[in-house]
Amino acid sequence: MWLKPEEILLKNALKLWVAEKGNEYFVLQRRRGYGEGGGGLTGLLVGTLDTMMDSTSKVAPFRILHQTPDSQIYWSIACGGTKEEINQHWEWLEKNIMRTLSVFDSSDDITSFVQGKIRGLIAEEGKVSGVQEDDPEKFREALLRFEKWFDLPQKEKLVTYYSCSYWRGRVPCQGWLYLSTNFLSFYSYLLGSEVKLVVSWNEIWRLEKTSNVILTESIHVLANGEDHYFSMFLHLSETFLIMEQLADYSIKRLFDKETFQEEPSLSDPLQITKRGLETNARNEQFRAFFRLPKEENLLEVYESFLWVPFSHFNTLGKICLSESYLCFASQDGSQCHVIIPMREVIGVEKPDRSSRALTVCVRGKRALRFSEVRDFERLGNAIRRRCGMTASPQHSASTEVTNFLFWTFLLLGLCPKGTIPVCLQPSKCEQSWNIHFSEYGRGTSMFCTKKTRDLIVRGVPEALRGELWMLFSGAVNDMAANPGYYSEIVDKSLGTSTLATDEIERDLHRSLPEHPAFQSDTGISALRRVLTAYAYRNPKIGYCQAMNILTSVLLLYAKEEEAFWLLVAVCERMLPDYFNRRIIGALVDQAVFEELIRMHLTQLTEHMTDLTFFSSVSLSWFLTLFISVLPIESAVNVVDCFFYDGIKAILQLGLAVLDYNMEGLISSHDDAEAVTILSKFFDNVTNKDSPLPQTVQQNSVGNNDKASSLSKVDISDLIKEAYEKYGDMKSEEVERMRKRNKLYVIQTLEDTTKQNVLRVVSQEVKFSVPQLDNLYALFKRQHFLSCYWTMNSPVLLHHDPSLAYLEQYQLGFHQFRVLFSLLEPWSLCSGNDALFLWAFRLLDENQDGLVNFKEFCCALGKARPAQFIQFSKTLYNLFHGDPEEESLYRAVARVTSLLLRMEEVGRRLQEPTSPTQAAPEGALLNREACSTPERSSDTPCATITLEAGSILQEVEWSFAFEQILASLLNEPVLVRFFERPVDIQARLDHAKGAQTLYNIFYLTTVLSLQGKLSNVYII
Repeated sequence: MWLKPEEILLKNALKLWVAEKGNEYFVLQRRRGYGEGGGGLTGLLVGTLDTMMDSTSKVAPFRILHQTPDSQIYWSIACGGTKEEINQHWEWLEKNIMRTLSVFDSSDDITSFVQGKIRGLIAEEGKVSGVQEDDPEKFREALLRFEKWFDLPQKEKLVTYYSCSYWRGRVPCQGWLYLSTNFLSFYSYLLGSEVKLVVSWNEIWRLEKTSNVILTESIHVLANGEDHYFSMFLHLSETFLIMEQLADYSIKRLFDKETFQEEPSLSDPLQITKRGLETNARNEQFRAFFRLPKEENLLEVYESFLWVPFSHFNTLGKICLSESYLCFASQDGSQCHVIIPMREVIGVEKPDRSSRALTVCVRGKRALRFSEVRDFERLGNAIRRRCGMTASPQHSASTEVTNFLFWTFLLLGLCPKGTIPVCLQPSKCEQSWNIHFSEYGRGTSMFCTKKTRDLIVRGVPEALRGELWMLFSGAVNDMAANPGYYSEIVDKSLGTSTLATDEIERDLHRSLPEHPAFQSDTGISALRRVLTAYAYRNPKIGYCQAMNILTSVLLLYAKEEEAFWLLVAVCERMLPDYFNRRIIGALVDQAVFEELIRMHLTQLTEHMTDLTFFSSVSLSWFLTLFISVLPIESAVNVVDCFFYDGIKAILQLGLAVLDYNMEGLISSHDDAEAVTILSKFFDNVTNKDSPLPQTVQQNSVGNNDKASSLSKVDISDLIKEAYEKYGDMKSEEVERMRKRNKLYVIQTLEDTTKQNVLRVVSQEVKFSVPQLDNLYALFKRQHFLSCYWTMNSPVLLHHDPSLAYLEQYQLGFHQFRVLFSLLEPWSLCSGNDALFLWAFRLLDENQDGLVNFKEFCCALGKARPAQFIQFSKTLYNLFHGDPEEESLYRAVARVTSLLLRMEEVGRRLQEPTSPTQAAPEGALLNREACSTPERSSDTPCATITLEAGSILQEVEWSFAFEQILASLLNEPVLVRFFERPVDIQARLDHAKGAQTLYNIFYLTTVLSLQGKLSNVYII
């Protein structure tokens, strides 16, 4: 490998290097302890030194130095792992450089020419290899060590590497941690003791930062039941971020079959870089904090002050600029942030150079002043280039009543048509919000502060709920960026028939059936359109139970198109991975909830050590945002908080509910009693500020006399208590807990899936449970290997998330051939590729080019009755017309009879305690008939078929490949048949003559038909 020329003082290196060959301008050296005479104490010391110092010599013990006769300075220009490799470089120098150097007069010119030539070679290699790192020279050296030490496929992409210590028990091993696309690898060498560790990202159960008495700060990795600890990092947070990103990338790509079409930096596993992962992490954090569409990426960040007019002071924070949005978030604890769509910006005033300030003017006669911006001119130009787009569509004004909510009163006869109910007219709560709008602004560029959260906790007016939901969720930006999208997708989706649409139709009338808005065809039709449109938009999710309940509530307060975009925001941004077959997102948040219970409700954990009960009972809380357990008029207040604070609001409320019922839960004797306590509590949660009359509100208390004796709890008080006790919980910490628990949840689901698959497959094959377990691990790993280095493998292109768990892991032909060749006894015979192909086609019953685990096991297991009968038929048909046909038929009859008797004896030996069961009389008669010499031409097939029917109905039986092979080899006439040489020339002549006769017959037939059609006689 060519190296960037670096100065080396030869006298300091003489003790570690030995000269192999040299000339006037170059010298080739070998590292002491390697090659001839290597080993011993010198080899141990040099090897340890190279590993500790991160020396390239550990994997490249040969090097070439450039020298000039009148200089004491040497330059390293190449290194090699083997003598053959370094000799290739040496020969290239002799052929291409040596002759040219003689024309130079000064040694400085010679050195400059050599250095320029070497740098040119490195640049050419960099173009081919695609190395894109801050220090490509050091990265190339690290890549050389990575490839040498771990012997992974050449396609494996090294992302980055770090110096650290790996703890084996209480002994640290200093070495190097290498992070690649698919593997976490560690290497250490100390005094002859070599430590090498390779772990696949998809095998990791836990990845977290920990600390204890011995290790102040370390990274803990749990994989394959083993704990691994890494410490002594120079940049631990950076290392952990990259590890976290790679693990998440592996999970999404291998388990969820993501293709990352909208993220170019992640779309090709062969081009993953550290810079790309860090950029992706920043973009995800940026979009999550400001609730922006997934197309937005963070382009520039500026530190500045923002003048807050309602508080009359400057707040310190950061300006975050994307392609379509200008965002600001404070960093001084004021919890102030603002999102300005570029479509709302009408201009940027001339900057003030003295204070490095600029003023951004937005629609609605409002302006935002940013000061102390380091590069304010560049920021102003960037905003000017992006502003001036179309105006943002605004939500209906507060004086208009949302359609479905108005229908509720209209259907109940509480107000005449064309009027607004008194209870929906402006209240004190709405007046408070109007004051807030006048001070903080209204719409997409509104300031969000602590006061905004306080108003959310107190409650949102009915007439403003839809508008604020759209604003806080970011759905208003999604809708503005996609005008006409909903109408278009509704037209395309209506009339389609899929599994999702069938499930939607089944659940339509189960969505708030007691609410008047969904007791008419108008409400049901709107719900159908929204759910069907979303299933069409996102077929990966399609439709999941609980989406109907959530969408019903959204339709009560938002227009149909707005409800659709609210559903998009919830499913794709605020609750990722919630609404799919495995509801991974909900399970992850339940794990976070359990962790928070242990942290905040220690009294409850002391009484109930097993917290899985809370996971099962709280699942509906997370999936439906408490809508399924609370009366609708109370549940909407929870949804208000959710759209502002995200999942943090649901976690806080869950803790408050358990805290409120602490005494009852502690005194409960079993889970059923605890569930009853919580159910009664939810039935007694009311909303005193609800505009609906008490007779209309959903209240099941009247149906439960015991519940009526319990004190009522107002939802506003419950939410306020949740924020007061647990409001210090930060959203960033919740996200970290989510990531920490996600790996464990997914691996637990994978383990459950494996058990289900093994239970089904074990009924079809004769493998033991440990054998099936090992085979499943091999099959799953082979499946992942087909996805490691490409996004275009058949298993990814044909992945269908709606398939059952048995179909989730499949192999294409190439991967099938590789794994099958490792397990089958005849894999080394000539022509095995044809055998693999035919076996694959036989197993691939649905002709999709993929084989699942059950089908693969059937191919490895013993031949079943149907397969054995087909095999016997094939032999009989193969011998038809042969001169030794009679002898061959008798041989096959003896083979089949012998196999049947062998199987019966084997079954009896396996069940020595059970009484011997006589074979069915028909089966014995058939066996004897097969073994008798007399035979008619049609007897074999008929006899075998009858035998199969009788035995298949009575007894399960099978044969091993070895049994069939041994039985066939025991018949000389069969051996002679398969070993008989074939006269190829005679066959060719026969084929040629037959082909000529066929062509003449075909031509005569065609001409005859043409003559008849045209009344022309053929002579």
